[in-house]
Amino acid sequence: MTSALTRRHLLAAAALAGLPAYGFAQGKLDKITVAGWNKAITEVMPVLVEPDKGFYKAQGIELAYVPGAGGGDAIRNILAGQADVAFTDPGSLFAALDKGEKLRAIYDIYPQNVFNVVALKSSGITRPADLKGKRIGVYSLSSGTRQGLQVLLHQAGLKESDVTVVVTGLLNFAPLLQGQVDATAATDTGLAIGRRRGLGEVNVIEVGQSLNVSSDLFVVREETYQQKKDALRRLLAAYRNAAAWMVAQPEEAARLGGTRAIDGSDTALALEIIKLRNASTVSPLTQKAGLGTMDVASLQKAADVYHRLGIISRPLKVAEVGSAGLLPGPCSKQGRAQACSSRAR
Repeated sequence: MTSALTRRHLLAAAALAGLPAYGFAQGKLDKITVAGWNKAITEVMPVLVEPDKGFYKAQGIELAYVPGAGGGDAIRNILAGQADVAFTDPGSLFAALDKGEKLRAIYDIYPQNVFNVVALKSSGITRPADLKGKRIGVYSLSSGTRQGLQVLLHQAGLKESDVTVVVTGLLNFAPLLQGQVDATAATDTGLAIGRRRGLGEVNVIEVGQSLNVSSDLFVVREETYQQKKDALRRLLAAYRNAAAWMVAQPEEAARLGGTRAIDGSDTALALEIIKLRNASTVSPLTQKAGLGTMDVASLQKAADVYHRLGIISRPLKVAEVGSAGLLPGPCSKQGRAQACSSRAR
């Protein structure tokens, strides 16, 4: 991850936290279900904190959350009608688009790449080329960890068939410590948890050094986009307020994580996770144009890389599926070129 969380970012986020509500708190609420890539863990506190802060109710939204096992799971849940919005990674979006699914990306949750591959110091694995012939753990076969691993392998001239992919489960470093895998694909927060649990000295290969693209997006079916624009617009306003609150008030978020997140009992660890996720929430573009603004050019570059490396079978035009028109508030002059390149259609 290349962006630091600066005081300017904090001030901008704090200002965004004051975005006006629509005033639907006492009226009928529109139910929106978000399909997650994981369970109710600390890093998704902007979704979990609703009972305490009421960000979504203030926008006329009744929020529900469906857990999953990877970004691909989140997309399958919206395609099956089990949810309205997928909390998913760009790779899973590209894979679904490649299969002909009609989807829209409407909000950039984490504009920084948080994926990595971790190996014990004793393994001698320090670069992608060293992964050849090794056993590599991933959260699931439909997760962003696998997508990140594929990018690293292809950038090193390797195929996925040059390694053995092992499903280890979410946020799980035990197989690495037990010698069941030689390295494991993870995230920055997963690594933080692993270190707290005695992981020891490791070598970390950051996917962002090869391709610094967003880690997660909100994605909807085209039908949902066309039918629920107003509710989705209010959902994004609420999420943006919740994310800005977490950036501005990380200690409060960590404290509330103790009751809302399944992994939030260790407040110090929860705070570390929240600070990592806050850093991935902001970028130079979001500082100019607001949280959630999609960097269409960056996503297009990633889609081109995925096609060039054979991860997807055909070229994709991200501008046709990335829609900034539901983001709350007018686009700023500085961010207009990128933030508004794909308006609601």
